Amino acid sequence: MADPRAIGRFSLPPLVRRLGGVPLGLLASLALLTAAAWAVTLYQTLSMNMPMGITVRGRMEGVEGMAGMAMGGIAAEPWSIGNAAVFLAVWTVMMAAMMLPAAVPMIFMFASAQSRRERRVAVPTWIFVAGYILVWAGAGFLVYALVQLGSDIAMSFDPPQRSRWAPLALGATLAAAGLYQFTAAKHICLGHCRSPLAFIAEHWRDGRIGALRMGLRHGLYCLGCCWALFAVLVAAGVMSLAWMLLLTLVVFVEKLLPRGRRFEATVGIALLVLGIAVASGAVAMPWMAG
Repeated sequence: MADPRAIGRFSLPPLVRRLGGVPLGLLASLALLTAAAWAVTLYQTLSMNMPMGITVRGRMEGVEGMAGMAMGGIAAEPWSIGNAAVFLAVWTVMMAAMMLPAAVPMIFMFASAQSRRERRVAVPTWIFVAGYILVWAGAGFLVYALVQLGSDIAMSFDPPQRSRWAPLALGATLAAAGLYQFTAAKHICLGHCRSPLAFIAEHWRDGRIGALRMGLRHGLYCLGCCWALFAVLVAAGVMSLAWMLLLTLVVFVEKLLPRGRRFEATVGIALLVLGIAVASGAVAMPWMAG
């Protein structure tokens, strides 16, 4: 059982010192998985010509057809099971790339705790990771629906109307994400993400089914912590490399660094200010789909 005095006082160096029972192969394979996910994500981002976002750039009045939709960040593909499957595959790989670095301390803590209970560490740990990724994959269903619905609504307007409404839509999304940074739900979910030892002490379940349940639960806390940030990504363009890198850094700092709570408020204020600036037209919509 975990020492209650240690709960909530998470820092990376003590955690690393407690990893004696974690197989080196497991750590190496986790690093390889993360690197592979980023490689695939970067390849998809740099090679695809149809950004999957909702809002559109201004001044697109002279661009028509599928090319204009792609440049504007609108999903140009129609509703279909095949397109949904492709979207979910791309989304899941992207989530693995962006979220696994911040989840590493929790994964290490699970593996370390598992090693104290039985010799088999790798299989339950990968089941835990699979449960975590399943939550984000499941969120992809909702994201796909939102992208398609948002794109259908956007295409119901003529180009000048889209140019007027797009900054308001993205500005509102940015501001809403900023406000969420100050909510109790954000604080509670972030607290669980920042305290791997507390999570293990409170939610431990034995066996492979238990590992899956723990992974799903931790994934839900992570989703509750970060969904508003990723709403910005959905609005600005799901394959926007600049937003992906920025949000990966934000999530990593919030969850892992000692001053993550202060950083949480700073991000909230920055998103609010940026949202107001974008909605008012003071600045152009940033990093739409590039």
